[in-house]
Amino acid sequence: MIARKLAQVLRKRLARYPAVALIGPRQAGKTTLARSLGGLYFDLEQESDRLRLDLEWDAVVRQPALVMLDEAQAYPEVFARLRGAIDRDRGRKGRFLLLGSVSPSLMVHVSESLAGRLSLVELTPFLWNELPRAARKRLWWCGGYPDGGVLQVGPFPHWQRDYLALLTQRDLPNWGLSARPQLVQRLLKMLAVAQGQTWNASQIGQSLGLSYQTVNHYLDYLTGAFLIRTLPSYQANLRKRLTKSPKVYWRDTGLLHALLNVTTPEDLPHQPWVGASWEGFVVEQILGVLHQQERSFEAYFFRTSDGYEIDLVLDFGRTRCAIEVKLTSSPSLGDMERLDKAADMIGADRRILVSQVRQATPGGERVSCNLAWLLDNIEWLVG
Repeated sequence: MIARKLAQVLRKRLARYPAVALIGPRQAGKTTLARSLGGLYFDLEQESDRLRLDLEWDAVVRQPALVMLDEAQAYPEVFARLRGAIDRDRGRKGRFLLLGSVSPSLMVHVSESLAGRLSLVELTPFLWNELPRAARKRLWWCGGYPDGGVLQVGPFPHWQRDYLALLTQRDLPNWGLSARPQLVQRLLKMLAVAQGQTWNASQIGQSLGLSYQTVNHYLDYLTGAFLIRTLPSYQANLRKRLTKSPKVYWRDTGLLHALLNVTTPEDLPHQPWVGASWEGFVVEQILGVLHQQERSFEAYFFRTSDGYEIDLVLDFGRTRCAIEVKLTSSPSLGDMERLDKAADMIGADRRILVSQVRQATPGGERVSCNLAWLLDNIEWLVG
């Protein structure tokens, strides 16, 4: 089993809180990670486990082992019982580990019953720094889901298509998304075409015969299911007009490529949208590794009306970083100069041009590098 970087974070949170919720998309490895910690495990999507937990509740909460409750949103009654058990012994830490895919019902129960008693930890599919070299070569193409092809050649893209079909036909409706599965599948394909673009709910809604409010509501569900990331626009006090709509990215490029019918890695470089795919991949890897290290930051993009743009702005409070992503092995001097001009507009302390160069070229607060170098030196961003 490949060790997950988030395991250390999870243990730290369990040492500080009575309960921790390990959230993330289905099939990202939450159950595997949780069970590696040891303890009592209950799958609350199974009626037999719900009954067993109900009958054995008093004994379960008294024993010293960690209690793992998988897909906790499937058994809403458990949240009030958890609150009571925690409040009777507030000094005892690391008692309960809840696993679940984010849904409105899960977050409502957490906020109403377990506020102040529980910490949230998000597990993504595999990231670059968790994989062996051979798997890293497949990560951009087929994504990071453990069963999706990154660890062994074969399942892509059939696994990804089955995964999305199950989400649209079962999970999203169960979580409260009332749209027909066929309509959601059309929306997913439109979002694939919109990879790396600013969000235009009115345009998408017109194509689907929906209002922009309804489309925004559906996007919230897809964001909550960890399928889509919306990156807000950085708003600076400039005389220039700035883009205000967020950018949208698929969080897993394997799902993106399956939707866009790219079935082999050799086909990927020839697609007109390949640069947007690479950009989203780099953004997700950077943000994922920062979360692994429990860094506190805000993430944005920046764009002016006259074409100056920064793909990723990271604000750590003390420092601000401007990161531009280029799908090339030979970035030009002009690429760095243009990044510098945009970075000057927002007062960025560090400027990073990420491409597919073989070696990094650091120069003070400016660096041209590849993704591997940046992830290995992520502390440099924070300052």
